[in-house]
Amino acid sequence: MTTRSLIATAAVFIALPSILSAQTIPQAHRPRARELGIHPGISDPGPSNAITDVPGVLVGQVTLAEGDNVRTGVTAILPQAGNIFQNKVAGAVSVFNAFGKLVGSTQVTELGQIETPIVLTNTLSIWDAAAAVASWTLAQARNKDVLSVNPLVGETNDGWLNDIRGFYVTQEDVKRALREARGGPVEEGSVGAGEGTIAFGWKAGIGTSSRHLPEKEGGFTVGALVQANFGGRLTIAGVPVWKELQPSAALSRNSVSPSRNPADGSCMIVIATDAPLDARQLRRLAARAFLGMARTGSTGSNGSGDFAIAFSTTNRIAFGAARTPALSLLGEDALSPLFEAVVDATEEAIYNALLKAQTVHGRDGHVAEAIPIDRLRAILGTAALPPSH
Repeated sequence: MTTRSLIATAAVFIALPSILSAQTIPQAHRPRARELGIHPGISDPGPSNAITDVPGVLVGQVTLAEGDNVRTGVTAILPQAGNIFQNKVAGAVSVFNAFGKLVGSTQVTELGQIETPIVLTNTLSIWDAAAAVASWTLAQARNKDVLSVNPLVGETNDGWLNDIRGFYVTQEDVKRALREARGGPVEEGSVGAGEGTIAFGWKAGIGTSSRHLPEKEGGFTVGALVQANFGGRLTIAGVPVWKELQPSAALSRNSVSPSRNPADGSCMIVIATDAPLDARQLRRLAARAFLGMARTGSTGSNGSGDFAIAFSTTNRIAFGAARTPALSLLGEDALSPLFEAVVDATEEAIYNALLKAQTVHGRDGHVAEAIPIDRLRAILGTAALPPSH
């Protein structure tokens, strides 16, 4: 049976009690990092512990799981509701390793502005996705005379589980994700653009997290969303998990390609904040996201395409304005708490992408296993979850 389901943003943040009983967590439940007692950094998350905690940010996802071979999808991040082209946001791109594709990045780098939603999908679908974003933008009210638009679309390669050469992501899938994007909790794991992705040999996907700075540090919110599809040596909260826990060799995507570097893969990171920053400051913010990625064990291999996109929902830039009003910006010394928040939120988002993902069977009988929670809990030395059966 064919399943083509829109995955609404719906992962609920659950506060961590000191000990959770077996009755508290259903057997099918997969935890977020905080349910395992993992709390990177010192700042608290926002209410949903998601990128949507930044006021105005919306996320929509379409997951495509068809037959035995289609395991892919779309994740769309909207900096604001309404006409983004007419009210652009300050934005920036930082590249750790450019072994990948990020459509629209050069104009963002040149102008320091983002004028469309940010869409994530698989490697061979980014051009169809970009066309969909352009079409969706041109169709909006007040855009009837627009002759140029810069869609911002990123990717990772889900070809181990997904028949990526089939070009199954359609323009309608992308537009559906855009139309139905919402605020609030965000679904994580094997959903949207993360349906077919793998990290550290385990099934991964979409993950998100946020940090809310205390008032003395500005009271701003920073959110991160990741499409995790990379490798390295899995480290969680400083614990070298890779030394004690590895995916089954028979199910590893690397087992059929001994020459492939197990650290290869990619990671797309989207950073949002309500702090009043310009493009130069946002580029500095985006660059810190890779420190969070490194904490999880990434070794930045040759074949890992790692990109971070950052935007501020404050200080919007009106299209066609002859003069931009003076912007209110943070001083440079005020950026350090935001840098720390980005690192911590990115780290936790990657953990959430791994922890929430279910085992997925895909193309040509390939399997990506979900990381076993009981084994992981024992390695981490936490008692947050009961054994599953």
